[in-house]
Amino acid sequence: MQSRINNLKSITKTSIFCGVLFSACLGQLSAQEIIPEETDSIIKSDTLAAANDSLKVQEPVVKEPFKRTKIDGVAAVIGESVILDSDIDIAYQQLINEGVSSGDVSRCELAGSLFENKLYAHHAVVDSIVVRDAEINSMVDQQLAYMTNELGTVEKVLKLYKKDNLTDFKKELFEINKSNRLSERMRTKIIENIEITPEEVREFFDDIPEGERPQFGTEVELAQIVIEPEIPEEEEQKVVDRLNQFREDIVERGSSFATKAVLYSQDPGSKSTGGKYTLDRQTNFAKEFKDVAFSLQEGEVSEPFQTDFGWHIVKVDKIRGEEIDVRHILLIPEVTRASVEKAKTQIDSIRGSIVSGSIEFKEAARKFSDEKETKEDGGQLINPTTGDTHFELTKIDPILYDQVSKLKTNEVSLVIPDQDRQGRKKYKLITVLNRYDEHIADYSKDYLKIQELALRKKQIDAIRKWQNEKILDTYVKINGEYRDCAYSGNWLKKEK
Repeated sequence: MQSRINNLKSITKTSIFCGVLFSACLGQLSAQEIIPEETDSIIKSDTLAAANDSLKVQEPVVKEPFKRTKIDGVAAVIGESVILDSDIDIAYQQLINEGVSSGDVSRCELAGSLFENKLYAHHAVVDSIVVRDAEINSMVDQQLAYMTNELGTVEKVLKLYKKDNLTDFKKELFEINKSNRLSERMRTKIIENIEITPEEVREFFDDIPEGERPQFGTEVELAQIVIEPEIPEEEEQKVVDRLNQFREDIVERGSSFATKAVLYSQDPGSKSTGGKYTLDRQTNFAKEFKDVAFSLQEGEVSEPFQTDFGWHIVKVDKIRGEEIDVRHILLIPEVTRASVEKAKTQIDSIRGSIVSGSIEFKEAARKFSDEKETKEDGGQLINPTTGDTHFELTKIDPILYDQVSKLKTNEVSLVIPDQDRQGRKKYKLITVLNRYDEHIADYSKDYLKIQELALRKKQIDAIRKWQNEKILDTYVKINGEYRDCAYSGNWLKKEK
């Protein structure tokens, strides 16, 4: 249970020094009162017997002494945003809970990160950067669904975060996510037009002393073939018939769409909230889903339709201009044992043909693979982090590492069981197209990596320049112990 709670509290954390931690934001939003750091709050605590109740035996009146309690202190004010001492306390403790050593991050560094996040968000509003409510509402729905799934009930979620009701909690989650997204958009805007020229890349590389040049770990280029068991038509029809029955119950008999979603939907992201999502045309949903949802009138329920995720029915709850609140039920057709066995037999045969030399791996991928994203490129994988075809062995997913670390160039793996996004079994083969051993950075061989490092440095310099300028243009007040920190930014506005 404790690990689940820790996971919940880090649900929106992206990195140690990037953005506001989710639980820290919750701490800020649940603060009872904001008072200056120099001031204490006086709290009277009186416990009195019910003196006016003549029907009860009078108990002695016990009067507790006055207590002087400091409810919270203001660590800093950035623009119109207040950062409390408790925000930093909670964020610091969260890092410890996540396994970060107390020696790896100081309270000063964490405070500086929180200050930066508020500065970005403040100027995003000033610069009229728009964050769509539909996008934030969708994030809130997914977060709440995850929390509920982890703890079991919404009531347990509210109790964990000391919230009185779901409506207020969702409003607070909305504000947290909106602030974080504004901060992200502001950072993106600062660097979006920054480019790097070949001359700048060369200068960057030449400025690195030869003995200090980066060392790149062993890298591989990979390709894979994926075979997915076919879903029999009768299984597809079973799902469609069931969704049609749900639709008839809802439309003709007045059954609750939300209740059926809770009971039967196979979408873990919305099941616990009755299938609810808020979206607009730009929301990152399957095109088929959005096309159907935006074709419906308020209160209308769709016919069953298919996406890559399975089969759906959708109901539009509310239309608000370009935004809509929808509910959906997702059902996923099952694969039969026979179709799984057929897929296994097929991929065994494909492997045998490749190993025997009767067909090359890339040609087999183009001819047989069911993975649309890689099929036309002969199964070659693209590194989602770098956008190129190289994978550094020490940085790839541990499961993928186990599958490829011992493969020689052009060697084909054994058949690897896997699962699709719906949890259905599939099979794959992997090969190493090229292997590049660990080496010191070489300008010609590693140009793309050096270019990325040079661009990153230029972006960091631009962000730092922007930050220093905006600190001077923004109301900033740092209090107490945080005035003694050595920040990378001029938060104390000292003359240089």
